[in-house]
Amino acid sequence: MVYNEIKHVLSQFQFQGIYQRAEEIVSGNVNNTYHLFYRAEDGSALEYVLQQINGYAFRRPDIVMRNITLVTEHLRRRLEGEGISPERRILQFIPTTTGAMFFVDEQGRSFRAYRYVDRAFAYDRVENPRHFYEAGCAFGQFQRLLTDFPVEQLEETIPDFHNTPKRFLQFVRAAEEDRAGRAAAVEEEIDFFFDRRKMMGGIVKRIQSGEIPLRVTHNDTKINNVLIDQETERAICVIDLDTVMPGSALYDFGDAIRFGASSADEDEEDLSRIYLDMEKFRMFTQGFLSQVNGFLSPEEIRLLPLGVKVITCELAMRFLTDYIDGDLYFKVRSPEHNLIRARAQMQLLRDMEARDEEMDGIIREILRQS
Repeated sequence: MVYNEIKHVLSQFQFQGIYQRAEEIVSGNVNNTYHLFYRAEDGSALEYVLQQINGYAFRRPDIVMRNITLVTEHLRRRLEGEGISPERRILQFIPTTTGAMFFVDEQGRSFRAYRYVDRAFAYDRVENPRHFYEAGCAFGQFQRLLTDFPVEQLEETIPDFHNTPKRFLQFVRAAEEDRAGRAAAVEEEIDFFFDRRKMMGGIVKRIQSGEIPLRVTHNDTKINNVLIDQETERAICVIDLDTVMPGSALYDFGDAIRFGASSADEDEEDLSRIYLDMEKFRMFTQGFLSQVNGFLSPEEIRLLPLGVKVITCELAMRFLTDYIDGDLYFKVRSPEHNLIRARAQMQLLRDMEARDEEMDGIIREILRQS
């Protein structure tokens, strides 16, 4: 079944060896991803990853791939300059037979491929706090290595992705249009975001005023976007670069904490189980600050807890917006899935708000000890 879905694409890429089989990778909310197994002439195994880029989420796959190419080449040069082999530390994309970085089929669907990073794992949740520390190091290093990259060379792969005030207006419009007839049942949830409208605009306002800078940011810093070496248990590679574009370091820090330091999955239905795990918060923050403390401004560091709250509120609002719209963006497993996600993130945000001073205290303590 999987082969039938992708067989027309396989011959379009410069894969080496003979095709053996494919398995769908079901994690992830946006792209369709396949693990490909090939066999070389000498009998050794060759593995690749094939992805169909979500055309609804990413209307311009050419921009996505251009950004990724620019950033990965810069990372390669920086790592080599520090005497580090980039072989397993950067995604290595496989060109098409025409030398392009992605292929568009007759139905207008875009595909790209890259080498599978062997002997490494991505974890969907933080089971070992040490792994979360490593993720903090990895995402911090990602930003550190890109501090000298000219951010103006990158384009937005999703326009206004973290423009939270515009996200709020989209949310309001969705509620007013009520295309799926769901808005009346979620009035309490809608009010929740109206109450936090000012807080949500805090980062965008400071970028526009020049208080904090635009940086090259990943914008999807979940722990499952960091590969952990199975032998050393150290982070080796940051993956899923579709949303690499200009942004704020606060977003990357905030989204990592939102996903990894939550006590429960982002679609947990039992709200009593959801809170911010402060030990996990500490572990990631230690790793992140070990890499960025030399170049983030004092104002950016002071505002890290705001990033945690803004990004959590934004995603909760996006889940609710998608629910009201009829589930157009995120993959769902049930008609209520996006609403469940929204409520879970709302509960997490409530706990974050109660722990604001505690987050700030941990950050200051780590800085004093560094």
